[in-house]
This record gives sequence, C-alpha cells and structure tokens, in this order.
Amino acid sequence: MYIQGTYYRSIWHDDSNDSAVIFDQTLLPHQIKQLALNSLGDVCHAIASMQVRGAPLIGACAAFGLYFALRADDAPEHEASAAQQLIATRPTAINLRWAVERVREKIAPIARGEKAQAALQEAKKICDEDAAVCSAIGDHGLTLIQEIYQKKSQHTVNILTHCNAGWIATVDWGTALAPIYKAHLAGIPVHVWVDETRPRLQGALTAWELQQAGVPHTYITDNTGGHLMQHGLVDLCIVGTDRTTAQGDVCNKIGTYLKALAAQDNKVPFYVALPTSTIDWTVRDGVHEIPIEERDSFELTHVLGVHTASNTVQHVRVTPEKIHAANYAFDVTPARLVSGLITEFGIFSASSAGLENLRNNDAYRRGK
Repeated sequence: MYIQGTYYRSIWHDDSNDSAVIFDQTLLPHQIKQLALNSLGDVCHAIASMQVRGAPLIGACAAFGLYFALRADDAPEHEASAAQQLIATRPTAINLRWAVERVREKIAPIARGEKAQAALQEAKKICDEDAAVCSAIGDHGLTLIQEIYQKKSQHTVNILTHCNAGWIATVDWGTALAPIYKAHLAGIPVHVWVDETRPRLQGALTAWELQQAGVPHTYITDNTGGHLMQHGLVDLCIVGTDRTTAQGDVCNKIGTYLKALAAQDNKVPFYVALPTSTIDWTVRDGVHEIPIEERDSFELTHVLGVHTASNTVQHVRVTPEKIHAANYAFDVTPARLVSGLITEFGIFSASSAGLENLRNNDAYRRGK
C-alpha cells in the first residue's frame, strides 16, 4: 500500500538492526508511527495490545516473535515456552497458532545454532506468501464486483464492510478490501460503506486506507447498515474473518453476525474473504467451539481521538465512572448466512461440502 506516495508493507524485517518493523495501529489513523520489534516480549506486547491486529498480520508478526526467541536461546524448552506465550496473546485468531506451528515444524530437523536463521527465513517467507495470497483473493473477489457492475448497467457498486480487513490487517492488499482495491484499479466505480466498528473503531483504519488509495467511501455508525440495505443502497457485503470452521461458520469482529442477518433479510450477498490459513479444520460448530476473546472494558468506556486544541492523541471517557461493561471482541456468523468464501484458490460455498471441495482443490493440495 502507498502512504503519502510511498509504498510499504505492514510488516518487514529491517536487516540493518535485525528487527521487525510495524506501524503502531493503536495510534492510527491519527498518527503514523513505526515501531521496531526486537524481542519475544516486544512481539507479545504488540499483539496483545493490538499495536498489530488482523489475523494474517498477527500470524506474520508471531513468526518473527519465535525467531527473536530462538535468537536469544534455541533450547527446546525455551522454544516451547515462547510458542505458548505467543499463542496465548490472542486466543481467537487461528493464523497466530498456524504461523507459530509452521515455523516450529520447519526448524524441527535443524541443528541447534542454526534454528534461529531458519526461523527468520520462514517468517520472511510467510510475509511474502501472505502478500501473494491476498492479491489472489482480490482477483477472485473482483469477479463478484464485475458481475454486479454489469448488472447495474455500469453504475457505481456500493459495498459494505465491517471492521478493518485491509492492508494494515495483513502484510499487503488485505482480504475484504483486496477485491475493492482491484476493482478501483480496474476502473470500476466503487463506493464503500465503512462501519465504524466499536469499540476500537477499526473502521477509521479502513477509511484511512481507502483515503490513501483514493477509493470513494462513507464512514457510518455500526447500526446503519440494515437501514442502507432496506433502501437498496448496498449491493454487496464483504468482511474478513479471524477463524473459519470446517463447516463454514465465520468468526469475525463483534457485529458481523448482525450485518449478515440484515443482508439475508434484504437479499444482499454476504461474502467473507480469507486466506485458507484462517480455516480451522479441527472445529465445526463455531458458535459453541470457538473461544471468544473478552477484552478490557476500558476499550468500551473510552474512545481514542485527537484533542483539537493540543493536537494530541488522547483517550476520552464516554460513560459514567465505575460502570460494568462487557467487551466481547468477536462473534460467529453461521455458515447459512454466508453467500460464499473468497479464498486465494477461488470462491467456495460456506458449507462442509464447499470446504471439502477446497480441500480437494489441486492447487490447495500442492500448497500443503
């Protein structure tokens, strides 16, 4: 993605000081600040505090975290402890565990003293693959937008998205935003309805991304989507996912389920964009089997913004003091509400049969 005309990935390895560099997402979009991560502790804090967020980016960051741990000490017990610490930072996002396990599997046969460098190369490979995967997701999702564009006699295609599943949530391109970027680059007029996504307002990140890319968009409250659908102002919904089950249930940012219900009631297609690394083949019933992260109530009782007088980024309390608040980070959308899953291998039905078709896809099998 380009920020003020300069191309960046959302994470990269700085060879000059052997660090992983990220953008601090707790400050975006108000302040653009790069952070250099140099240790397992740095990575665990960045993931837990949401300085990095988005399932694919969390996975890539965790891979670097394991490298840092092995660089310090590659004893088997230290490796196992580091892996456990990383996986515990965000229990819902499956890419985190996938990336850690992938690196451990890669370095298992390698002698001590050489494990760290092998882990670093695998972390870099994960980043390169994620960028390519998200670009492919964009290409497949673009076909949906093209179809709607033709059906609308080449009028603007209105797309609603929830949370941020863009460049800043992956290594590059994004998942739900990748088809939108591809459509924009192809000259198809698109307009994006951007849910603010309380409580952390990840929609502001989406709006910032779209602004950088020159994509027309409108920022809305989380409860506006149903109204827009009732009045024919949404042609397509595309969201991301932090974990998808073997029967097609989708776990994404809290509020996604309500968007899917509104979409079904108004006959609006509701698609989910994801890398196949986000599929948890060990889980079927997402509602009952996926652990839902509960975060600090401070995120709900306070909002982050810019104090105009001092031009500083500050938290402001929006509730009375000492109230009880419940802050569930995710919900599960049952497969029956999902029109399809947009993956790097194509678009598949959100069902056990559809995911088995994916599993039997030749390109998918070769990748495994």
